[in-house]
Amino acid sequence: MKPFDAPDNHHFRAAQGWLELGNPLEAEKELEHITPQLRTHPEVLEVRWHITAYKKDWSACLDLAQTILKLKPKRAEAWIHRSFALHELKRTQEAFDQLLPGAKSFPKVWTIPYNLACYCSQLGRLKECRAWLNKAMAIDEETVRRAAADDPDLKPFWDSTEGSL
Repeated sequence: MKPFDAPDNHHFRAAQGWLELGNPLEAEKELEHITPQLRTHPEVLEVRWHITAYKKDWSACLDLAQTILKLKPKRAEAWIHRSFALHELKRTQEAFDQLLPGAKSFPKVWTIPYNLACYCSQLGRLKECRAWLNKAMAIDEETVRRAAADDPDLKPFWDSTEGSL
């Protein structure tokens, strides 16, 4: 995707590349070279969210996700990021409540029912967890099975009598 012109686009792509290589510090440096007016572009904010998540600054991640959501409410990642940050802030019920409408808005995004399953597992709602996992698998079974195999958020589900797919 090309959200803006060179050289800003080059710095943006470089930031994405550094993130893919697991180097958020270099990614952040690249974002600093982007024209100040473009630093609030939703694509730039998305990269910044990932950098901030590497730092585990979940309050800042929540703020970034809410900003992206205001700018691009039809962007599934913004919904996912907001709820993930809420969950990491130990506000799991709120994470579930905020993501739930996204299941209807983005029926082809497996991550949404998968995350809802994780939140249900953490909240002790194990039958509901199974239902959400089944919905996620209906979208992308192979990816969900791989993700679920070692996800610590699903440990209560796997440890329960409900814990099989």
